[in-house]
Amino acid sequence: MVSVALSLPLRFAERLGEDEDKMLREKIKEALKDAMRAQEQRRVSTLRLILAAVKDRDIALRTEDTSEQDDDKLILEILAKMVKQRHDSIKAYEEGGRLELAERERQEIEIISEYLPKQLDDAQIEKACKEAVAETGAESLKDMGKVMGVLKAKFAGVLDFGKASHTIKDLLS
Repeated sequence: MVSVALSLPLRFAERLGEDEDKMLREKIKEALKDAMRAQEQRRVSTLRLILAAVKDRDIALRTEDTSEQDDDKLILEILAKMVKQRHDSIKAYEEGGRLELAERERQEIEIISEYLPKQLDDAQIEKACKEAVAETGAESLKDMGKVMGVLKAKFAGVLDFGKASHTIKDLLS
């Protein structure tokens, strides 16, 4: 019983570690609390959407063995998907003349992007594509799947795969 009492402060101290050591899920929860205190409705709404999407993924993965999966990696995938959905929505809203809704989606993208790693610029994308083509020995568009597989393994979450796809097509054609 004494050992349990002594270990509690240590565990509590571990949870109070540096901000970089915190899991992405915890950062988002804390940001939600801060936004609620500051009464920032747009931020609160967006952070709640993020946490709801994460919770949905957690429920979907309950039946699978997720012991090897990194929680932050799963959350980054969700965030990237949410940003892509909002870009699609912006396009649709602008085509429909609903500029106020498009602006709302842009604000949500800004908030979601705060939790994503910095994306590679065009020069870095081209360099990464050239390295992946060289690594796989790709010679034609038939080898594009191999190249994309290498890129996804190395640059998940930081590479715009749409741009990378166009770059690879240019390199292989």
